Amino acid sequence: MQSPSERNLDNRNHHGTSNMISPFSLQEAQLDDPTEKILLPPTDPNAEVMEIPGYKLVYVNGACPRNYRVYKSDSMIGVIFQHITHWSNGVDSLRYAEPVDAAVGLDEFLTMTGRLTATTEQPPTEEELLVQEGVNSVRV
Repeated sequence: MQSPSERNLDNRNHHGTSNMISPFSLQEAQLDDPTEKILLPPTDPNAEVMEIPGYKLVYVNGACPRNYRVYKSDSMIGVIFQHITHWSNGVDSLRYAEPVDAAVGLDEFLTMTGRLTATTEQPPTEEELLVQEGVNSVRV
């Protein structure tokens, strides 16, 4: 039989001094293990990466659904989800049979809404960057 104070500590609604986990203790626990990385980039050798035509999927977390960040070239465009029977992307209400279809649906939606812009421009040359830097320093 438990004493009244033991019963109070077992009661979830009681605000006694029990071994409660606070957000701070969780942060400390995460800091204790510096080898645990959160949101690994697709280039990290420990990242679980799935390559599909035109995209890289990097596993984030979850069991059902499993969450994957979607990369196109070197830029993350969003997240897709692997359910037991289908894939989804969270921007439409469609169920996709393959991960590439969910990634393409996400990409097309973001491009259509203007959140992603397809560009054929080349990155600026070193000379153009130096000229821009010089112009910006004159304005300051």
